[in-house]
Amino acid sequence: MALYTTIHLHNVPDDRVVDYARWFDGPHRKALGALRGFQSADRFEVATAQIMPDIVQPWRYLSIYDFDLPDVAIDLPALGPLIAEARDAGLIDDAAQSERLYSYEMFSDWISSPNHQKEHPFSGVSIILANYIPGREAEYQRWYDEVHGPEVSNVPGKVAMKRGKLSALQLAPQRHCPGGEVVLCAQQTDDLWFTVRDFSARARGASPSGIAFQPRSRAASTARTVHYFTRISGDTAWPGGIAYAGDLSVYGI
Repeated sequence: MALYTTIHLHNVPDDRVVDYARWFDGPHRKALGALRGFQSADRFEVATAQIMPDIVQPWRYLSIYDFDLPDVAIDLPALGPLIAEARDAGLIDDAAQSERLYSYEMFSDWISSPNHQKEHPFSGVSIILANYIPGREAEYQRWYDEVHGPEVSNVPGKVAMKRGKLSALQLAPQRHCPGGEVVLCAQQTDDLWFTVRDFSARARGASPSGIAFQPRSRAASTARTVHYFTRISGDTAWPGGIAYAGDLSVYGI
């Protein structure tokens, strides 16, 4: 068995938003439940708060599908026709050919930080379509595993991370993917702007907490895009406020 995550980045016609939500949480979710190895599916909407505001956010919606597959070649293709139902019904706006469907073989399930309140759902996720410098993969993976993953997941509001590599098997429509690696970071917060700003401040060594990130690894390529999304499927209410195990008094909270 191996963990796979498929991310579906897409847009929905303005007059079909409600129809799409009903399809996803109704017949689509029921059909997903019959797939071998299916674990979960959630929907997200692009957030106002973004860590890199100059990066284009071409997708309003993100769906994330998680699987533990006995045989990826046999099982993953079964997802394609289920998503195609929405496309065939006019629920996906692909006039600008913006739809993207990427599948990744994950290195692990979610790795939590002390911030994670496991009795509550994630309030949102960020995704990085990332790359490493050719010839420096081992260094890049070690930096994420030992340094960057833990320091990012400890930012107030960030609670867990999982990463993967682009699968050799991809679903239609097969379009260029800018990231051979994916980084998924989960949030539990009702103030995403706070989380984004403190993330940025820690990266610059200017956080009021006094915590600064280690220097960015030279094995990590700057050819990457970052996208923050808010969860909109299921029970979307996040009841816990900012999840943080430390002292927030330095922020005046």
